[in-house]
Amino acid sequence: MLKRYEGNPILTGREFGWDTSGVFNPGAVKFGDEYILIVNATQTIRPYLLWMARSKDGVHFTPDPAPLPLEPMEQWPEECDLYDPRITKIGDTYYITHSSHSAIGVRVALTKTRDFQTFDRVGIISELGNRNAALFPEKIGGFYARLDRPSGNPDSANENNGIWISYSPDLTHWGQARPVMNVRKGFWDDHKIGAGAVPLRVEQGWLEIYHGVTFSCNGYMYSIGACILDCQDPSRVLARTIRPLLYPLEDYEKYGRVPMVTFTCNALLEENGEVKVYYGCCDERIGLAVGRLDEIIKACYETNPYPYHHSL
Repeated sequence: MLKRYEGNPILTGREFGWDTSGVFNPGAVKFGDEYILIVNATQTIRPYLLWMARSKDGVHFTPDPAPLPLEPMEQWPEECDLYDPRITKIGDTYYITHSSHSAIGVRVALTKTRDFQTFDRVGIISELGNRNAALFPEKIGGFYARLDRPSGNPDSANENNGIWISYSPDLTHWGQARPVMNVRKGFWDDHKIGAGAVPLRVEQGWLEIYHGVTFSCNGYMYSIGACILDCQDPSRVLARTIRPLLYPLEDYEKYGRVPMVTFTCNALLEENGEVKVYYGCCDERIGLAVGRLDEIIKACYETNPYPYHHSL
């Protein structure tokens, strides 16, 4: 369903400077006449930080001269790593949810901007052991909503409680948490799952492009799939791809710092019905894949040839 750009990878650490060993898992948004990526960048002196790159054509990106100037917050002075950003436009403000890591564990943090020149850190918006947060672009039942992945383990890297939804009156205080969907035994997403892109509003409900992990004898494999959530109650899954939309196949997706990874934090819908997905490859580089919205939605409703395997 997602066709790789023939010039992949479109970004590597090399474009960001000599000390940047890898860039991956970008958030993405269209802002005016620009495509903007906020990527994970890893350096020898700081494992994970956020760095912006800009493009006029959505393919050729130029990094900013320096990373985003996001200092640790007073309420979370232990913070040392920022990664996996998702960018949601609500009104005239762009909200960036991202993971905030320390020696204590991982939490979800929120940063906002209106111009992608200055950034305001809103604060920490989850308890320990939560990540993969993606804000919905509009209120649901009068509340802001987000998908996330809470865990009983403060680190949560190797824990899976599935994808959950939470609600907030003010983007700071969150509650009413409930599960959305979990792993599926025997499928490509049978070990871990997590929200990927900011949900897209479609005729059928909310289209969520997410990541799924399976485990083999020699490690994890991260793939990308999709599901349709009910428009009024997004905790209800209406349809879900039984096959991945994209999985590690090319060498740049199979070999690197973390092998066998295709991972996304975005999905941009163009006016012509094309969906651009910028995705991380092996925690080292960024690829671009493109699909048609109608084909992705159709794939969510594909009939399961093995009905004794639960599809949702």
